[in-house]
Amino acid sequence: MRHHDLVVIGAGSGNAVVDDSFADLDVAIVEERWFGGTCLNAGCIPSKMLAHTAQVARTVRDAGTYDVDAGPGGVRWRAVRDRVFRRLDAEREKGRRGREGQDFITVYEGRARFTGPRTLRIERSDGGARDIGAAQVVVAAGGRPLIPPPVADSGLPYETSDTVMRLDDPPRRLAILGGGYIAAELAEVFAAAGSSVTVVEKERRLLGPQDETVSERFTELVRSRYDLRLGRELMRVDGRPGALRLTLDDGSTAEADLLLVAVGRVPNSDRLDLEAAGVATHDDGRVIVDRCQRTSAEGVFALGDICSPVPLKHVANREAEVVAHNLRHPDELVTCDHERVPAAVFTQPQIASVGLTEQECRDRGPDYAVGTAAYADTAYGWAMEDTTGFCKVLAEPDSGRLLGAHLMGAQAPALIQPLVLAVALGIDAATLAGAPYWIHPALTEVVENALLDLDLAPRR
Repeated sequence: MRHHDLVVIGAGSGNAVVDDSFADLDVAIVEERWFGGTCLNAGCIPSKMLAHTAQVARTVRDAGTYDVDAGPGGVRWRAVRDRVFRRLDAEREKGRRGREGQDFITVYEGRARFTGPRTLRIERSDGGARDIGAAQVVVAAGGRPLIPPPVADSGLPYETSDTVMRLDDPPRRLAILGGGYIAAELAEVFAAAGSSVTVVEKERRLLGPQDETVSERFTELVRSRYDLRLGRELMRVDGRPGALRLTLDDGSTAEADLLLVAVGRVPNSDRLDLEAAGVATHDDGRVIVDRCQRTSAEGVFALGDICSPVPLKHVANREAEVVAHNLRHPDELVTCDHERVPAAVFTQPQIASVGLTEQECRDRGPDYAVGTAAYADTAYGWAMEDTTGFCKVLAEPDSGRLLGAHLMGAQAPALIQPLVLAVALGIDAATLAGAPYWIHPALTEVVENALLDLDLAPRR
């Protein structure tokens, strides 16, 4: 059995752990499927490249709003798909070759599972296997789409976010099971490509975890675009490939050429035989880690979707930084904070958030003030003819400490960043609104106006 100083399971954010400061060690990276992980190959990056293309298509379609004549046309799906994945597949292979070319790194292809404390068997797709050991292990094996029983038991084909973006052609009729951010983004992509979209969601609103104002307004905005089946659960999938029939819990049905399952993701912990290594998990399968990203097993760290309470790429990257430091500096450990993580949904309109929602503020009990501002009440909002975008901020009335912020509209993921900084650094709302200049007539004025709308106690 070959023994390494460090083994990293997963070449997504796990790959980011190892830099040249590890060159004095014997390092192994094990990857079963995709160098670069879900984000590069089937997640954040391809979906946003496609989402931007959908935004361009929508802008062209709506050009008449601005008295611009635009010719007929549409999304050339195969050309778009090939442009996106030609670039990303090349990046994946570049990453793999780069690691294989480093003298201190050994790359193993296959699925790793623990056979004991810090010992692993790597099983290749060709049936071969190899046993290795390590002084330290980083578990960064990610997650996969959750497939509910009515779909899994049907025997009929379906797509997930792992596969749907590589289709040869967009379906004429697309049914999406789920109403979260993955469903919202891909619904916009395929609607722009010409698909008729039906969304089946068990909750009464789309994007339920978002602030209630965002969720309510977004749901109403897309009613005219999609066939929404809200408050409904899928009971059965029948038919044949290319002609599916979904039966819902109220007896209604939906017809589709293709079914996209987007009801959430599960960690890949069940594929690693973690009990053999003494690595404990939560009831939902997430690996249990402390704030230093250490698991219950000595010498074993974890990061990313396999353990994180906030399964986002920028969180996994931060956790990778923490793990890298702690591996190299065991006497100067640093920690990871998941309390103030911003997030965005790249649909139409775009959505961004940080901190508490209003419903969470109500549930937690302390007093809070709400400030809102509409894009339509800013000069740049006039230029955009925007009638739906808004910013909402939540703060403590006495101190002005920002509790949360939520935007829905163009450029929301960029516009929220001043509010992210304020939440993270403890800058109160009055200081943020009054101390810096806010460029006029930039769209950032919607953030300034929301802050000024807060009913706060006078400053002393």
